[in-house]
Amino acid sequence: MPASDTALECTRIAALAADDVKATDIVAFDVTGVFPLADAFVVATGASERQVTAIAERVEEHLREHGRTAVRREGVREGRWALLDFNEIIVHVMHAEERDYYDLERLWKDCDDIPWREAS
Repeated sequence: MPASDTALECTRIAALAADDVKATDIVAFDVTGVFPLADAFVVATGASERQVTAIAERVEEHLREHGRTAVRREGVREGRWALLDFNEIIVHVMHAEERDYYDLERLWKDCDDIPWREAS
């Protein structure tokens, strides 16, 4: 069973919000079937602690405008690895060093990608 329509829409909103503040390497995965607590993951990279924090705050702001509030948020203040849990989706905003070290794409390589950019 693929990610719900709500999760797909939240994924798109989160990824576009991250892109809006110059996050890099933004990817989204459909984790239904392998992760029982969410339908999708969004992973984005910030070049500095300040940018990681700004990206996380922008994602929260945009999802809040669409009626979604993070039920859990970790690491935003530290700016190395911010985790935002919106139930349907979990957003990871990572400093480049943490992103390279933890390599979440390798862990979730069997999951389908979720396209988040508008088709051009």
